[in-house]
Amino acid sequence: MPAFEPVLLARIAKPNSAKLETYRADGGYGALKKALSMTPVDVTTLVKDSVLRGRGGAGFPAGLKWTFLPKDHPGPIYLCVNADESEPGTFNNRILMELDPHQLIEGIAIACYAIKSEKAYLYLRYEYGRSYRVLDAAIKECYAAGLLGKNIMGSGFNLDIVLHRGAAAYICGEETGLIESLEGKRAWPRIKPPFPAIEGLFRKPTIVNNVETLCCVTHILNRGSEWFKSIGVPPDPNNPRDMGSYGPKLYCISGHVNKPGCVELPLGVTARELIDEHAGGVWKGRKAKAVVPGGISMGFLSADELDTPLDFNGPGKAGCLGLGTAAVVVVDDQTSMVDVLYNCCRFMSHESCGQCTPCREGTAWMTKILERIRAGHGKMEDLDTLTEVAGSMGIIPGTTICGLSDGAAWPVKNAIRKFRADFEEYISSGRRSVTSAQELMAGAH
Repeated sequence: MPAFEPVLLARIAKPNSAKLETYRADGGYGALKKALSMTPVDVTTLVKDSVLRGRGGAGFPAGLKWTFLPKDHPGPIYLCVNADESEPGTFNNRILMELDPHQLIEGIAIACYAIKSEKAYLYLRYEYGRSYRVLDAAIKECYAAGLLGKNIMGSGFNLDIVLHRGAAAYICGEETGLIESLEGKRAWPRIKPPFPAIEGLFRKPTIVNNVETLCCVTHILNRGSEWFKSIGVPPDPNNPRDMGSYGPKLYCISGHVNKPGCVELPLGVTARELIDEHAGGVWKGRKAKAVVPGGISMGFLSADELDTPLDFNGPGKAGCLGLGTAAVVVVDDQTSMVDVLYNCCRFMSHESCGQCTPCREGTAWMTKILERIRAGHGKMEDLDTLTEVAGSMGIIPGTTICGLSDGAAWPVKNAIRKFRADFEEYISSGRRSVTSAQELMAGAH
């Protein structure tokens, strides 16, 4: 097998990598020129044949999603770019936007051509100030060079990109919450169906794609679907629902490691390889107790599960919700899982939009129970209560509109099932992780 050649991060260390001049010197916008010589249907078919799966968390095939748009719709049709990168531990979109923005803009233009859209909204997390400035400059460069606007490259294709800054809410990463926010409303996810491909932004057909997904589109046009499928993991023949995990993937590594960062590797690398070979091992000579495979909403891998392949199929076999964003967070063996889970629950409780009662109340009560345990007043039956609450929240049990609730419940289910001894020891020993002042503020008693 040939050595893996990074493509998504290939240019980020070059001088002036964000400038149009250097991007074009490296062959940039050649993929768009190629796409414009094809029919929109042929571009869609190429991406569909690559089996590119969305990199934002759900893993739905991007090309297949494009085919869900109504045939011969008079328009307008919109593309929304989900750059609301809010999952804790996830920062690969920020790197792509700040260090190689034209790779993304080219992918946006190709996708818009394929779906016959003349307007794309790039929804950016508010805290990403540098990303905003870099993207704004890159978009202006494209207008000046005739790569955006009217009659792009003399093809008759028109495209405008609107750069929109969100108000810094985790729920806006959910595609219908993002759409509601773009429309100027509270970001409450919509009941589906109808799905956005039928009725999305301003009630028009809309495709929502992630930043990394669209960057992959640029390279699929350049190199072909067979190149993309030569990387990664083919479908499991024993699992008819597995579509395979093809292409390169950006893995973020953070937490208790010696060298946190972002690396590009073929899908399917194990957590152990990421930690030992790419992150310099667990810090301070310690061992890993737990690993978050793809953002905290995916749950935890235990130390015995570090050889789990981090593809779209692997983490699920280990009881996690999925690959998520492939943001790996390492927890060392000196850290209490009670404290880790408390931080997860506190985050999810703060970020719940409050629309669905099981999520609004469930995340809040799970946080309060863990606050009581951390104050030294926990009871063994608290663990069963936490499990019961977590088991009643989410789309999977059918009690909420969106998947945030499933993501809020999963780390609770995983932590208590895989690390129950940690919780029992913590409660029986009467340990405390909070000061008296924190206890007073939290109202624990």
